[in-house]
Amino acid sequence: MDDLAMSPRRPYLFKAIYDWIVDNGLTPHIIVNTTVYGVIVPSEYIQNNQIVLNIAPQSVGQYSVNNDEIEFNARFAGQPNHIVVPMAAIEAVYARENGAGIAFEAEPQYENRTAEEPTKKPTSPFRVVK
Repeated sequence: MDDLAMSPRRPYLFKAIYDWIVDNGLTPHIIVNTTVYGVIVPSEYIQNNQIVLNIAPQSVGQYSVNNDEIEFNARFAGQPNHIVVPMAAIEAVYARENGAGIAFEAEPQYENRTAEEPTKKPTSPFRVVK
């Protein structure tokens, strides 16, 4: 069975590494590629088409993860924001304190997911960052 016939590895690896980081009392962060369609983040914090997000349980609210995306509420400079990050946009998950974690390799299931070539419409009423 080829890779395209299987579901992507990223959601499973993400959930496992996230749990491992939290279980060890560390702070999980993700690096997000903001050019991927469906990313909803505050645009003023994007640098070089990336944003680093603290996703520690004590730092976010309404955290939800599934095989397609993570979604949560967070504050930036005291302002509440609703964040949506498709799995295709997560480049890495790591512990802030020591850098332990994983950077994700490209997967064929996530090809052509840039803002210019959408594969699905976002489900949130918030602005999608390009």
